[in-house]
Amino acid sequence: MKKRIFISLFIASVLLVGFSQTVMARGSSDNTSTLTVGATPVPHAELLNLIKNDLATQGITLRVVEYTDYVQPNSALISGDIDANFFQHIPYLESNTDWTSRLSSAFGVHIEPFGLYSSKHGNISNLPNNATIAIPNDPTNGGRALLLLQSNGLITLRNGAGLEATSRDITSNPKNFRFIELEAALLPRSLNDVDAATINGNFALQAGFNPINDALIIEGADSPYVNIVVVRKGSEQDPKIVALKNTLLSQRVKDFINRSYSGGVISIF
Repeated sequence: MKKRIFISLFIASVLLVGFSQTVMARGSSDNTSTLTVGATPVPHAELLNLIKNDLATQGITLRVVEYTDYVQPNSALISGDIDANFFQHIPYLESNTDWTSRLSSAFGVHIEPFGLYSSKHGNISNLPNNATIAIPNDPTNGGRALLLLQSNGLITLRNGAGLEATSRDITSNPKNFRFIELEAALLPRSLNDVDAATINGNFALQAGFNPINDALIIEGADSPYVNIVVVRKGSEQDPKIVALKNTLLSQRVKDFINRSYSGGVISIF
């Protein structure tokens, strides 16, 4: 009887040790130091990939998930599929109350000057009467496009139209420009079909444009559209987010921006 009890206890202890080791192994495989960040490819994902090794030396594995639109990254962040995203500016984040109730800016990184491009006309003075101009279809970037055109004397908007101005706010349009709204990522491909298009800096770079040299008109460095890293509310001081901030806002990254984008990306740090 004693021998049988001893054998039973021995088997139980072996099973317990095995179970404990399995749990420990499973816990160690769930890499709690992994930081998953959603980003559009250029320049956001490029900047993140640049600092992967720097974060690895701090014990953080950076996983970059690329998106080509402006809606999925916020949805993925809210659902918990990613820990942060890096693709948007504050006016865009604030354009949706669901986003602002759940998400917040952790820190700003750079500005991507917004420009007007054309494959048919070499100067804004050459834009003909009734020219078709494509602009982004999201409210903040659409308004940004119209403000850019106004700042260069091409149209006039009503007083107080603000950052989310629409074509309905145009009070003066001397050349009777016609505006069509497209998803921001499609704007570079629209250039063969329109007279000109206002294109976000990241998509212009991705399409092979040098914003400083190729844009007919471009925003100045005082643009309010700073690109930010966004997290779920309450995560701003998470150690991994703080490490990301300290590493991303480094001289190495600043030098890379200045060297790689020829003024198409301007760091704010």
